[in-house]
Amino acid sequence: MARNIDPVCRLCRREGMKLFLKGERCYSPKCSVEKRTYAPGMHGKKGSFRHKESDFALQLREKQKVRRFYGVQERQFRRYFRGAQRIKGMTGVTLLQTLERRLDNVIYRMGIADSRPQARQLVRHGHFMLNGRNHNVPSYLVQVGDVIDLREASRGNGYFKHLAERLGQRGMPEWLQFDENRMSGRVVGMPDRQTIEIPLKEQLIVEYYSR
Repeated sequence: MARNIDPVCRLCRREGMKLFLKGERCYSPKCSVEKRTYAPGMHGKKGSFRHKESDFALQLREKQKVRRFYGVQERQFRRYFRGAQRIKGMTGVTLLQTLERRLDNVIYRMGIADSRPQARQLVRHGHFMLNGRNHNVPSYLVQVGDVIDLREASRGNGYFKHLAERLGQRGMPEWLQFDENRMSGRVVGMPDRQTIEIPLKEQLIVEYYSR
């Protein structure tokens, strides 16, 4: 997957909301969204006073917001959308449920990582086992009953040694369980719309791809 090496705080400012891409910094006064509420760039402040955005602009911004929130590229995001279209039900909600089931998002939701980019890196470095086997694919879509364990070889890593101090600081959705002592998590259900805390209108994404 392509990497974004630009300052990620610009993405939050462009979307006008916190995307929680910098971990603990997003919860501190150092957060760029807290200090500068306007879009990045030399015309950022002027852009705040422009006329009302078109329907297409609103649809595009909503799509970009979700894509950046979960850290997926356009081609992959479009593939998720097409898959959601083939499933019976509301396409927008199904799309969000699919994104929530990504392994890197599950690691973040369990509180093991401070951000989704960090969770993706931890998975890629092979620190976790899925159902008893080594696994390093962040985009894997978990199923009910999947068990995620920290590898025995990774328990001595300095990051995981101090992880217990931060566990439990964020709320965990009901469809996930995590045993802090064993450093083991389990998927006990499927995500629903109420567990996705970001304020968004998924119907705009459906309208964007239905043009």
